[in-house]
Amino acid sequence: MLSSCASTHGVHLKNGDLLLVSANDAGLSKAIDAVTQTDKKTHYSHIALLEKDKKTYYVLHAGTKNGSERIPLQTFVTIEHQDNQSIAVYRLKNQYQKTIPNAIITAKTWLGKPYNYSYVLSNEKLYCSDFVQRSFAKDSIFELNPMTFKNPSTGETDPTWIEFYKKQDREVPEGQLGCNPNGLAASPKVKMIGIITK
Repeated sequence: MLSSCASTHGVHLKNGDLLLVSANDAGLSKAIDAVTQTDKKTHYSHIALLEKDKKTYYVLHAGTKNGSERIPLQTFVTIEHQDNQSIAVYRLKNQYQKTIPNAIITAKTWLGKPYNYSYVLSNEKLYCSDFVQRSFAKDSIFELNPMTFKNPSTGETDPTWIEFYKKQDREVPEGQLGCNPNGLAASPKVKMIGIITK
C-alpha cells in the first residue's frame, strides 16, 4: 500500500486519481459549470488524470492552451493555484482500480491532439472530460450522455453558449452525446479523497 500511495500536496495520491478543478466566476468556466450541475452540487470545469511514474507524478489532460498533454503535477498545481482554482482529488472505487493501467496507456495515445472547442465528439480533437472518458471507455467506467447548454434555473440556452457557437458559425449542439467534469465527478464509481494544497 505504501508503495502505491504517497502524501503530497496534503493528499495521499495514487496512480489513476482524477483531478477536478473548480469553476471560476467568469467566462467559459462559469458557463460550463452553470449548465452541468448535478445533485451532488459539484462545481468543476476541468478534469485530468494523474499518472505515477516511479516516484514522480504527471498529469494527463486536454487543456485549452496546449491540447492533450502530459505535464508534471507541480506544474499543473502551480498553474491552477495561480488562477485561484482549487483542485479536488477523486478516486475510482476499489472494484474499478484494475482499469487504471489500461486507461493510462490509452490516455497517452491521445497526447498531442488539439483541444476540441466545439465539444462535439471527434477523433481528431479532445476536450478535458472527453479525454478522461475515452481513456476509460474500454472498461465502460464513464458514460456519455446527451449534452445540454440550457441554464437549469431558466430552461433557456445560456447566452454565453449562444455567443460561443455563433463565433464558430455552428448551432448549439443541444442533445448531442458528450460528457463534462461535473458529470464524471458524480459517477457512483468514484469517491472524493481530498483537496490538493500548495
